[in-house]
Amino acid sequence: MPAPRPRLIAFYLPQYHPIKENDEWWGKGFTEWTNTAKAKPRFPGHYQPHVPADLGFYDLRVPETRAAQAEMAKAYGIEAFCYYHYWFGHGRELLERPFKEVVASGEPDFPFCLCWANDTWSGIWHGTPNKILIKQEYPGLEDERKHFDSLVDAFRDPRYLRVGGKPVLIIWRPYSFPDPAETALRWRAMAAEAGLGGLHLVGMFREGHPAPEDIGYDASVYSHNPPARTWGSWKNPVKMIYDRICIKLGVPTVYSFEKTIKYYVPDSLPPTRYPTVVNGWDNSPRSGVNGLVLKNATPALFARALKKGFDLTRNAGTAPDGRLVFLKSWNEWAEGNHLEPDLRDGHSYLEAVRDTLAEEIAAHCTAETPAANAAPRQAAKAGSATKAA
Repeated sequence: MPAPRPRLIAFYLPQYHPIKENDEWWGKGFTEWTNTAKAKPRFPGHYQPHVPADLGFYDLRVPETRAAQAEMAKAYGIEAFCYYHYWFGHGRELLERPFKEVVASGEPDFPFCLCWANDTWSGIWHGTPNKILIKQEYPGLEDERKHFDSLVDAFRDPRYLRVGGKPVLIIWRPYSFPDPAETALRWRAMAAEAGLGGLHLVGMFREGHPAPEDIGYDASVYSHNPPARTWGSWKNPVKMIYDRICIKLGVPTVYSFEKTIKYYVPDSLPPTRYPTVVNGWDNSPRSGVNGLVLKNATPALFARALKKGFDLTRNAGTAPDGRLVFLKSWNEWAEGNHLEPDLRDGHSYLEAVRDTLAEEIAAHCTAETPAANAAPRQAAKAGSATKAA
């Protein structure tokens, strides 16, 4: 029996407009472009800086930019953006403006979902891990209800990504709540009360932590932690000396992209665990010598990793429309992790997405486009037409 078509979801960073907190922490006008533009090569053959092509150094407060992003993603087979969402407790949000404007305006007509990045912000990537910028807190039930209520209009939006008819909500650290299982139950109950039919709750899975499925989640996203610098020892003094010389010279940790594919996209996953396919990584613009570089990434290697991701999900068991494959990322420019075109590679990574998806559909899938969001979106359009009439 043919498999359903993969549903490609690209993680989306909203850190491309100034906010007062970033002005205070990093200087007036700081955005992710600040780190991106100041990057420099740190070893021979190091590709930096990454300079955006088609979309330029954009500002996400501009609706035309958001429309151009959606049009580009759709043209290459990406179904939805997964916006990082920041709620730190006590009603405090950051970087919320682009997503709220997408919901309020109804534009662009492109599916989306949310990943609550429930993490404390610190200076870790800048070499100051003990510097707390803003702490992630869980004040209690009142704040939890306020948080849900702030999202309910998005969940009800016909563009919101659904699996089995339920809105998809991803939690970055599902095990960090005071009572993770009870929190999941309360969010499901609030969604049911709001007439949403519940939630398709997805947690980020990391080695060494509980599986989200074991604490009440429907599914998880496989996310392998970047390899740490492998220090030498008295048994390997050459490696120890080499590492210390690299640090002295300002060279970050460097691995081969090709050799890390097996870590980021493993050979097997449970049917409820969605793969994340990384198209590159270099966070040295943010982190300098503390960063990690996956060198020699190419569109062909990315296509190989993506095909492996498709193989893992061909028999996914979450729901008939639950064959999700996450792409990391759409626009993480200061992490060298962007599908958006740059001056060196142009559209080649997006073309790898389009071509690999076409091959998968031709060889293994039903011909239909995913219909999970189509009906409510068409109904909303029909409703708008009726009102206009």
